[in-house]
Amino acid sequence: MIYDIAVVGGGIIGTATAYKLSLKFPDSRIVLLEKESKLAFHQTGRNSGVIHSGIYYKPGSYKAKNCLDGRKQLVKFAQENEVAHDVCGKIILATKEEEIAGLEKIFARGIENRTEGIRKIGPEEIKELEPLAEGVAAIHVPCTGIIDFKGATRKMGELFLTNEHNEIRYGVQVNGIKNKDNETELTTNEGKVLCNRVIFCGGLQADRLAKMEGLDPRMKVVPFRGDYYELAESSKHKVKNLIYPVPNPEFPFLGVHLTRMTDGTVECGPNAVFSFDREGYSKTSVNVTDALDALTYSGTLKLFAKHWRNGINEQRRAFSKSLFLKALQGLIPSLTMNDLAPGRCGIRAQALAPDGTLIDDFHMINGRRSIHVLNAPSPAATACLSIADEIITRFETLN
Repeated sequence: MIYDIAVVGGGIIGTATAYKLSLKFPDSRIVLLEKESKLAFHQTGRNSGVIHSGIYYKPGSYKAKNCLDGRKQLVKFAQENEVAHDVCGKIILATKEEEIAGLEKIFARGIENRTEGIRKIGPEEIKELEPLAEGVAAIHVPCTGIIDFKGATRKMGELFLTNEHNEIRYGVQVNGIKNKDNETELTTNEGKVLCNRVIFCGGLQADRLAKMEGLDPRMKVVPFRGDYYELAESSKHKVKNLIYPVPNPEFPFLGVHLTRMTDGTVECGPNAVFSFDREGYSKTSVNVTDALDALTYSGTLKLFAKHWRNGINEQRRAFSKSLFLKALQGLIPSLTMNDLAPGRCGIRAQALAPDGTLIDDFHMINGRRSIHVLNAPSPAATACLSIADEIITRFETLN
């Protein structure tokens, strides 16, 4: 059997792409290959569950464009398919006067990115939205929301399978890629898969899949773990919706925040800690291959050299509940140790250039008869349906 299209990777990007391909090419035979036993096993199922507004991203970037379009598509998809979600809004909170300049920059960027409904608010309105939050100023972002990303991915998979031509194969890991004259041969743990075109949405393994095809991705995926705490049942009332800090401009992550999830739990986090294992979901996970791969890469070493102070602080906070609490108390001072219970963790696939620069935007490259999605960090889950449209546009230009 030769498939018309194979999609490798059953996270939300791969599944959204397979779903959109099926709508665009209903007569094609499409297979979605996922190495785990279910969809959304890695990044998609372990992220913060936020429908991002698009306020933070560089105007004109793929992130800005795809987040705006993708958010609208995702909310419509959730409404039409009964996926748990709530467009509840959030506040970005300046807790001290010196953060107001950063808040103003975010607001100006939000205006340029056409983020709907954003407004500056003062201490009184902060209290109306989040009674226990303390701050000198904030931005209210009403179009931010929360969603069950696992549920959204499962639903896209279900809709993909309503076309009898399509197939999802679980437990299938791609270990080799060979381009022949008229087809591409994927070597897997379950035998060979033949296809005319391939789209790789490998997430944490994206760079390795590109190299497997003989391409030079000019970047490397470096994993960063994000740890969460949850608010205890008796403390969930302390957060109404979402509370974010003003990001540290010298550190390339948003900082720990408080998020009400669709199941009613309130998550606190995540931090951003270098991981010694691309798919290791504990604080002490080590994969020797992954660790050496990252620590012998020039980009990693240069990033560490630039951000070593922040990196050390993040590592300390990862193993210290009191330090994690201190960061959260900047947003809600009344939180105590008893309010926090250990939560889950996830791994971010962060693409790094050899010079240590974080590849900030969504990034994909073409192979001979393939497309590789090399970098799809946050807000990729929010933007998944829009990213799928971009992939299909590129797909139509393949030879």
